[in-house]
Amino acid sequence: MTAPETGTTTTETDTEALRERALACLTTARARTTLLTTCVDEPDLTAQHSPLMSPLVWDLAHIGNQEELWLLRAVGGREAMRPEIDSLYDAFEHPRAERPSLPLLPPAEARRYAAEVRGRALDLLASADFHGTRLTEAGFAFGMVAQHEQQHDETMLITHQLRKGSQALTAPDPDPAPPFTGPAEVLVPGGPFTMGTSAEPWALDNERPAHPREVAPFWIDTVPVTNAAYQAFIEDGGYTTGRWWDPRGWAHIRRHGITAPLFWQRDGDRWLRRRFGITEPVPPDEPVLHVCWYEADAYARWAGRRLPTEAEWEKAARHDPVTGRSRRYPWGDADPGPEHANLGQRHLRPAPAGSYPAGQSPLGVRQLIGDVWEWTASDFLPYPGFRAFPYKEYSEVFFGSDHKVLRGGSFAVDPVACRGTFRNWDYPVRRQIFSGFRTARSEAV
Repeated sequence: MTAPETGTTTTETDTEALRERALACLTTARARTTLLTTCVDEPDLTAQHSPLMSPLVWDLAHIGNQEELWLLRAVGGREAMRPEIDSLYDAFEHPRAERPSLPLLPPAEARRYAAEVRGRALDLLASADFHGTRLTEAGFAFGMVAQHEQQHDETMLITHQLRKGSQALTAPDPDPAPPFTGPAEVLVPGGPFTMGTSAEPWALDNERPAHPREVAPFWIDTVPVTNAAYQAFIEDGGYTTGRWWDPRGWAHIRRHGITAPLFWQRDGDRWLRRRFGITEPVPPDEPVLHVCWYEADAYARWAGRRLPTEAEWEKAARHDPVTGRSRRYPWGDADPGPEHANLGQRHLRPAPAGSYPAGQSPLGVRQLIGDVWEWTASDFLPYPGFRAFPYKEYSEVFFGSDHKVLRGGSFAVDPVACRGTFRNWDYPVRRQIFSGFRTARSEAV
């Protein structure tokens, strides 16, 4: 369901619908957290599988601690349950590489703590009226906490991918799809559109406010760049030809000996990849995965194209040229269903390029939501009129040229944390994330 817009009158019926939505989202997130932290033994929970990631047990307790901070204390006015652990689970106080050395709660205690917080939070939800403050209006705090947990679930899934050892997670593969034979690119007409949102109740601060944006006409790939297309770049000397690369990216891949996407390895005349504990041939028709921004940018230059800007990506995803309005999602305003997109860890891989025709945009662009996060050309910057809420560390401290924007979500993203306006960001060297891309070009004059 779509929650009422912030600032509108919330009726008793609306309140109950919001309560049900918040309960469903919190329950879905906790079931996923439980799966990700019970499918491996305790040594795997407490180990650090990569210096880029926290031990899984840190994420588990951090989820509970943030829920306590924002729901029990900020909304409910409750006393702190365990104030002595706040600093241990403050993401800004301790970098990920340091977290294994902290006196973290052991797995059983972390589970008990998170479960006790959740029980009290659900009691609070049962009597919440969703009025009064911006934090409580339309259930924002509950939606924020559900999104936060799902974002850490995605982080934990990344840790599972980095983890060495046998397969711990299973999921059915996406449905097979016939080879995509539609047009390779779509023309997005120039002109203004509304970017961002002021109406989505659970949208986070960096998605706000809605504002007009002028975009020149451009062409964008109908589907994300596939493994087969990316292999052509590799075989044509993509990683050995410096002219395709941003100088910083060229220095980075040379310094680290990078010659292919992360988790790929050459086996004679074919490529293999490691995926959640299994090794398999790289499927040619899937969107390429685990590439950094520099790799995406180099491929686009090699192909005679470029990465789309963030504004271009959002216009391709949300703008309806018939009505002139911006939709919540490419397919319309309805929440995502399994026919629209590959989301929510329903599968553990992207679907073949061209899948989910029901989820395409009005112009026919496919898979803009789900499957792989898509790198854009843009730095992560605030929108005009941005105001940090409810704390500046969520977005504001990351603004600047150090981070590039990713859009659209991946198979690892839950629908509650994925919208046509949702913005993700990371350093341009990051490859462990579930990132891919599509390319664009300016319309010829």
